[in-house]
Amino acid sequence: MALSKSMQQLVAGNSAIRKMFELGQELAARVGRENVYDFSLGNPASPVPEEVRDSIVRIATEEAPNYVHGYMANAGYPEVRAAVAEHLNRLHGTDYDAQDIIMTVGAAGGLNDVLRALLDPDDEVLTFAPFFTEYRSYAANFGGKLTIVPPDTEHFQLDIDAAEACIGERTKAIIVNNPNNPSGAVYTEETIRKLGAMLERKEQEIGHPIYVICDEPYRELVYDGLTVPYIPNIIKNAVFLYSFSKTLSLPGERIGYMALAKRADDHDTMIQALTIANRCLGFVNAPSLLQLVVKDCLAVEANVPFYDRNRKLLYATISGLDFECVRPEGAFYMLVKAPNGSAADFAAAAEKLNIIIVPCDGFGLPGYVRIAYCVDYAMIERSIPAWEQLAKIYGVRPH
Repeated sequence: MALSKSMQQLVAGNSAIRKMFELGQELAARVGRENVYDFSLGNPASPVPEEVRDSIVRIATEEAPNYVHGYMANAGYPEVRAAVAEHLNRLHGTDYDAQDIIMTVGAAGGLNDVLRALLDPDDEVLTFAPFFTEYRSYAANFGGKLTIVPPDTEHFQLDIDAAEACIGERTKAIIVNNPNNPSGAVYTEETIRKLGAMLERKEQEIGHPIYVICDEPYRELVYDGLTVPYIPNIIKNAVFLYSFSKTLSLPGERIGYMALAKRADDHDTMIQALTIANRCLGFVNAPSLLQLVVKDCLAVEANVPFYDRNRKLLYATISGLDFECVRPEGAFYMLVKAPNGSAADFAAAAEKLNIIIVPCDGFGLPGYVRIAYCVDYAMIERSIPAWEQLAKIYGVRPH
C-alpha cells in the first residue's frame, strides 16, 4: 500500500464524531430528517448574526476586489491583527499589539501552527481527559506523542498532581480546552493558578519552557453567571487560540487567531516560527474575506440564550429519566454515563431509536457518550419520546 503507516492508522481510527454524523445523514435519507435526532456534531444551529451578512455585503461592494481576495502578510492583515489586539486588551487588560496576533485557519489551524513550531519527533504534548479527539492527530502530524492525564470524573476539573507526574524533559506543551469539549466543564481560576505554579516548578526542573496552548473556541458559551479565566494573564508561557466557529456560527469558514503575550519566553522567535508555520503547513494565510469580516464583528456576542434553552431542556429530560448526566457549565455538549458501562452499546441502542450520540472512548473517557445540543430546539422536543423509550430499555424510569 502506498499510504504512509501513520496515515493508515488514521484511516483505521477515523473520527467517531464524523462516523456518527455520517450515520445520521444516512438515517435521515432513509426515514426522513424530521425523524432523526442527531446530537453528533458540534455544528451550531444558532443563526449566523446579521452583522456577519452585512459585513460581507459591505466588503464585497465597497472594498477593492484585489485587496479583499489577494495575498497579505502570512500573519494576516495588519489592521485586522491590530483590531484583534485592541479587542483583547479591552476585554482582559492585556497589552497586545498587532505583532502579537496571527490570524489562523480556525483554532485547529492555530493548534497545528503551534505544534509545528514546538515539536521535534518524540516530543510530548500533554492534555487532560476528556479531550477533543483530534489532538492525537495534531500531535502525530509532527512526530509528537500525546500524553493523556486521566480524567477527574467527580468534578471534571484538571488533575494538576497527575499532570505533574506526567511531565518529563520531552514535554513541550500542554493543551487546555476551556470550556471543555466534551464535558462542558469550565476550569476555574483556582485550578488555572495551580497549573501555573506547577509549570513554573517543572520548567525550572527540566530547563525549558512548557507552553500552555489555550484552545478556547467556546469561551463565550458559559452559563449560570460563570466566567472563564484568561489563562495568559495567569500563566506566562501561554498561547491563546480562538475561533469564530461557535461565536458567530461560522464553522465552515475556518477563521480564528492566536495571541502570544510579550512576556512569554522567546516571544519574538516564537512569533516568527508561528508565522512561518502558518505558511509552510500550506495555510499560507487565513481566509482573506473572513479576516475582514471578523474585524467588523469582534464585538458581536454569542447567542448564549439559544444554547442555554437547549441545555436546560435536554438536561431536565435526560436526568429526569434517571440517566447519570454531567451538568454542562459551558460549551454545548453534555456527557451521559452509559448505564451498563459500555458507551458503544448505549450508542447502538440509541441509534435503533434514531438518536445519534457519540461514544467518548476516543475522548479518553470510556463509559460515557457525548450529546451535542447545538441543535434546533424543536428537534430536542421531538426526541423526548425516543429518550423515554431508551430509558425503558435500560430499566430506568422518570422521577
